[in-house]
Formats: sequence, C-alpha cells, structure tokens
Amino acid sequence: MGVKRRSHLHNKTADEVERIVQTGKVRELKNCIRFHQWLPFDCVRSRLWQIICSIHVKDKATMDSLYWDTVKQIYGTHDLVAKTGPLPTFVEPSFQMSYYLNETGIQVARRVVNIISYSCPDITYAPSLYPITCLLLHYMSEEDCYACVSQMVSSKKTKFITQTKLHFETIWRTSMILCRRHAKSAVSYLAKQAGENNILESIHQQWLNCILKELPFQHLVRVMDCFMFEGRKVMYRVWMAILILFHRHLTSLSPNDPLNKESIVEATLMDFCHNLPCSPEKLLRTAYGVRNFSSSEMDRLFIKTEMYLKSKAAASASMPNNKNVMVPRSRSSDVLPTSQSQVNIQMMSHTLTIRELLTVWSWLPVRITMYQPELLYTTEEHGCSMTTFFNRVEQHEPTILIVKTATEDVFGAYCSSRWAERNSKDSHGGRQGYFGTGETFVFTLVPNEIKYPWVGISATSSSDGPSCVRHAAELFMASDGHMITVGGGKGQAIWIDENIRYGKTDGCLTFNNPPLASTTDFEIRVLEVYGFQNL
Repeated sequence: MGVKRRSHLHNKTADEVERIVQTGKVRELKNCIRFHQWLPFDCVRSRLWQIICSIHVKDKATMDSLYWDTVKQIYGTHDLVAKTGPLPTFVEPSFQMSYYLNETGIQVARRVVNIISYSCPDITYAPSLYPITCLLLHYMSEEDCYACVSQMVSSKKTKFITQTKLHFETIWRTSMILCRRHAKSAVSYLAKQAGENNILESIHQQWLNCILKELPFQHLVRVMDCFMFEGRKVMYRVWMAILILFHRHLTSLSPNDPLNKESIVEATLMDFCHNLPCSPEKLLRTAYGVRNFSSSEMDRLFIKTEMYLKSKAAASASMPNNKNVMVPRSRSSDVLPTSQSQVNIQMMSHTLTIRELLTVWSWLPVRITMYQPELLYTTEEHGCSMTTFFNRVEQHEPTILIVKTATEDVFGAYCSSRWAERNSKDSHGGRQGYFGTGETFVFTLVPNEIKYPWVGISATSSSDGPSCVRHAAELFMASDGHMITVGGGKGQAIWIDENIRYGKTDGCLTFNNPPLASTTDFEIRVLEVYGFQNL
C-alpha cells in the first residue's frame, strides 16, 4: 500500500503538531486534529495523543511519581500482579470494552482505573472512564494514561467524563435537546417512526453506547483525537452526525422494507453504527458541519437540565406518598464545612450563625461543598466602597452575598458567575447587561429560611423542558460599577447602591420570589461576601 502524500492541512507530522502547540495557535491545532486522515495505528498518533495530553497535564513528573507511589501503596509492588482486584462500582458492567487489548493490557487498564478510584473517591458513576482508559493504552504508557485520565476527571474548563448518575442523565437529556435543535429532520423522522416519546428517549439514552461500543475502531479513534482536545462537545456533535447519517440511510431504504419501533430502537440503529457505511472523515465532516452549535449553548442547556432534574427529584421526594423513600445522594453532598472553617466564620461573620451557615451549605451545588468557605469582603472591616467590593470579590466564582438590614432581616444570593463579567462585551461590542447562570438563587435566613431557585428548573411544560424559559426570567446578575443587582423582570430581588448603604428588594420573574426583607427599601447594617478556598 502506497503512502499518501501529506497536504498542508491534513496529515501533519508529530513534530509539526508540536510546533503548533508551542506557538499557541489553537485554531490551527483544532483544524489539524479535526481534518487530518491518519490511519488508526499510524505512528504519529502515539506522539499526537501525548502532545494533546501535555496541554491539559501541567506537572507530568509529579503525576508519574504519584501514580507509582499509589501503586506501591495498594499492591505492594510496581510489578503487574495477576489479580488487580474487582473494578470500582462506578464502572458500568455493560461498558467494559477493551478494544483488542491483550490480557496484560486489560490488567494494566484495570489497575489504572482502580488507582483513579482510589485518588478520586467521589466518583459514583462513570461508564465512559474504563473504555477511554483502554483506548489511551493503545497509544501511551501506563503512567501517561493515568495522568491523562486524571486530568479528564478533574478538568473544570473542558468537560470530559461524567462522574455521577445525575450528570449521566443530564448529558443524554442535553444531547436530546441539542438534537431537536440542530438535527431537526432526523429527530422528527425518528419520532414519527418510533410513535411513542419514551421510545424516542430510549434512542437518546443509547448515545454513548452507539459511539463507544458500536462505532468501528477506525472511526472511534478519530473521534477520540478530537475528544481529547475539545472535550464533551465532540461527543454531542458525533451523536448528531450519527442521527443525521442514520436518517439518510433509513430514507434510502426501499418502501418495501418496513421498519417497526423495536427494530429502530434495538437493532437498526446499533447495526448501522456497527457497520457505519461511511469513512471516519465523512462522519467528522457531518459532525462539524452542524451549524450554530456553540459551547456556551451546550453549557447553558447542561446547567438548566441538571437543575430541572434536581428539582424533579426534590419534588418527588417531598410528595406525601414518598415520604419514606430516601433519595440517593452523592457522597460529596454530605461534605460540610470543617470545624475550623465554622469557627473562623463564627468569629468573623456579622451576619451568619453556624446554623445559618449550614442551612446555606445545604442549598449549594454538590460540587461546591467540596471546598471550604472564606470571607472575602465585609463592610465591618473593608468599608462601604463599591471599588473595594469589586477589588476583593470580582475574580471569585461562585460567591455568596449576604445582607443584614437595620431591621435585622438577613437574606442573600448565591452568585454563580464572577462579578468581573460585568465588564464583558456583548456581540455588538457593548457592555452586556445581565450575566450568570441558572445555578444562581436567592434566599432569606431571618426571619425565615427559604430558598428561591431559578424558575427555569420548573419549566417543564414544553418538549424542550427547561430550555423554554423566556428572556425576562434569565436575568441573574448585573452591575455597572455603581450598583449591583441579582434577579430581574418586573423588579429586582436584590438591588444595592454604590455606597453599600441602601438597597431595595422586590419580587422578580427570575426567581419568582417575594420581597426578601420586611420592607422593600432597606438600610444595610452589614454586607458580606463569601468565596471558596482553592476553587
């Protein structure tokens, strides 16, 4: 077989890719990874994956040392033992694909996954982690594989691997909404064929199965090239591409080949993926040919869907006939502020008692409770200056803002985004008005402890679920440097003036809250802002 001639864009050498990385040309690197045509076992890929991993893994030597120290601690030796023990419970039994690894390779994969479980005890459900580990081991050493998977697990900016059942369900529901928007014809056709909505949902639940389990190896490796650099959004694109190509395949069949619901759900789609009748290049061309799909849209939908599912679970748990049913919780949701943190806040805070701190803590997103609170700003110590306020808090995300009024009311807001975003520009170059996400909420502590979450989590009336919320109910945070506001639409939940002396509270559409204080206009006795250490 002759060697294909490399073009300027396609099939760059590993040295060329490394030079692109070193010069920081992100767009050129992205295009190179998306559109090259390397074969599955081209020697370039081993270097390529190590180069991509080096972008995410900052202290490689420390990661290697940590891995082998942990191996020695658990197994007593660096040598590969015959029995590496059972796989962690977060591994899905039906997702144990080894992709042609030999027995030694499988044992290495099991050891890497067990060390990940030991290092990250809060992972409760991660079906994609084991197959991704096996794929990586085709192209890198054991310690390199561990470093890469660890970074995928801990990455905050680029999302790779789900770690709880809630996030797993959130992802497939998010992909379903995205497909309705960006692969309308394919989804409409499948809905017509399926007939019942629950059957259509079952198709979307199979999305990772179709990609990680059914795609031919040469297609999957190309998907992984892009996934390792761009993260989860690649999987969304590939899933949309599969549905688009599947739709074209079904419409090309003879009218004499009738399809029934079961064949579409259980056989035809899986068989189509397993014997995909197109090249890896065409699959990715179709995936990246989906227009107007952005990371910001994906992130917004993910947060809305997650909050919708949390709200649904909470509502179900509070139903009278379910009062004896315990809702499973992630281990991390039981994490409380340390005794030292509680003592520190009790000594410094002029707004919170320990009981009120723990109340607010119970309302926070689970992942945030892994970090300890710290007082960033208080008018008692730092004065009543908006400039000082922003200097001390604007780079922190998230924050908790708490107000104590002259009439002893205590209320506040969980602010999901940095206050520095007030300086961001909109698409027209002007200063954007509101910012933040649907994780933002407001609350009262005195006289009553009540949380008012974003109304989007209960927006279930349309087929798009939480995505149907109108703009007036998405006004989370705002500031022009002379005031700060939380909530909007027919009023602001919290409005504070530039001298941090007076404020106003009204009902608003964002949180569907009543005024948070006993009077709509109030005088501020103390304002405090809390952040989270090492976040």
